[in-house]
Amino acid sequence: MYAITIPEPGGPEALVWDEVPDPVPGPGEVLVEVAATAVNRADILQRQGFYDPPPGTSAYPGLECSGRIAALGPGVSGWSVGDEVCALLAGGGYAEKVAVPAGQLLPVPKGVTLTRAAALPEVVCTVWSNVFMISHLRPGETLLVHGGSSGIGTMAIQLAKAVGAKVAVTAGSAEKLERCAELGADILVNYREQDFVAEVHKATDGAGADVILDNMGAKYLDRNIQALALSGRLAIIGMQGGVKGELNIGALMRKRAAVTATSLRARPLEEKATVVAAVREHVWPLLDAGHVRPVVDSEVPLSDAAAGHRRVEESGHVGKVLLVTP
Repeated sequence: MYAITIPEPGGPEALVWDEVPDPVPGPGEVLVEVAATAVNRADILQRQGFYDPPPGTSAYPGLECSGRIAALGPGVSGWSVGDEVCALLAGGGYAEKVAVPAGQLLPVPKGVTLTRAAALPEVVCTVWSNVFMISHLRPGETLLVHGGSSGIGTMAIQLAKAVGAKVAVTAGSAEKLERCAELGADILVNYREQDFVAEVHKATDGAGADVILDNMGAKYLDRNIQALALSGRLAIIGMQGGVKGELNIGALMRKRAAVTATSLRARPLEEKATVVAAVREHVWPLLDAGHVRPVVDSEVPLSDAAAGHRRVEESGHVGKVLLVTP
């Protein structure tokens, strides 16, 4: 088969389409013929040499994919060769085939094409686990999403609205904010021109956000605490704004607030399977009914993954950039 390899870390040109051995599904795994995968920030970090895959997993980038089951490993039940699926991966999606633990498979939802299903696993599992399983967003509460036009952001808006929450987003242009509004966002903040703390407090009569989904990390830590409501929950899922910040514990205690930080890639298989099962129970019915949809910015050939990486690094995209196999 062919896959995207990274002989040496570097820019997008470091991604090389090369012939490699086919993977073999082990016990509890299935082999998926990949139809599409998606560009995630973690893939860019891996390409740059800053985010190695977990030990024992595929060396190729790609944290999600869609495709058809080509073979079943020992001990797999409930799936059949030929089933159309999408999957959460620890790596290996940038290839024509990938071995996947069966607990990380999901059926392709009704009304979603096989290719576009590749835009779902990573964002849905990230949003559901952080916003709902950990932060327990409830109907009537306010969710603040940083990077509202990203793949994560566009899914967070839709899921929060589906459960009856109010949604505030930050984005860097009027065009991106307009797309967020089309998905249901109620409070629109251009972070280049406005202070999200002041805007969120103004829109909530001074209460603040009950849950904040943050991809920035250190840069926004203090302001996120300021923006939280009483008993608010801050979920950090990215470090685009740095890894070290100063936390005012007094402010956190006065608000009886909580800060959590998670990643999906390195979690044990059992934890990932638990998240995937919860997503299938709670989110897949919304997808099947058409209440929630993947937002896709563009599709490029997997063999030209560099073009997909450039699109994401330029930050002009809305939703997911997909890489489609030949």
